[in-house]
Amino acid sequence: MSKISYYSEEGMKKLKDELDRLEHVERPRVSNDIAEARDKGDLSENAEYHAAKEEQSMLELKIAKLKEVVSNARIIDESLLDTSKILIHSKVKLKNTANNMEFVYTLVADSETNIKEGKLAVNSPIGKGLLGKQVGDIAEIQVPNGIMKFEILEISRA
Repeated sequence: MSKISYYSEEGMKKLKDELDRLEHVERPRVSNDIAEARDKGDLSENAEYHAAKEEQSMLELKIAKLKEVVSNARIIDESLLDTSKILIHSKVKLKNTANNMEFVYTLVADSETNIKEGKLAVNSPIGKGLLGKQVGDIAEIQVPNGIMKFEILEISRA
């Protein structure tokens, strides 16, 4: 059974652009590499040919997985989402109660995750621990080092 993921319009466009690039740029390039390697003679000892075939296999697997993600992706109308609690695509300001450091994260689909940009996967331990919380709540989240406590300071839409 396939898992439905929710994306912003920007996130969905990135997925489709990547799929298009793989299918229309990378696939023809790899096919050309295979053809060139095949023209060099004995395939049993042709390292270039075997490397190109391996790359083709990996590329086709990546394309198949990305097609599945795109087919199960849904775009969220963020204007309809409740801002009183944390949901996917919520922008959240948190305070670590242990050291009083503040962080701002946006909860996104797994494939949109980018910690440097403050985009945290909704399916990560912290993402899951924040879902449904409201301003003023303390989220106690199990992480590999133990339990972290975060106070929810603000919730807005990304």
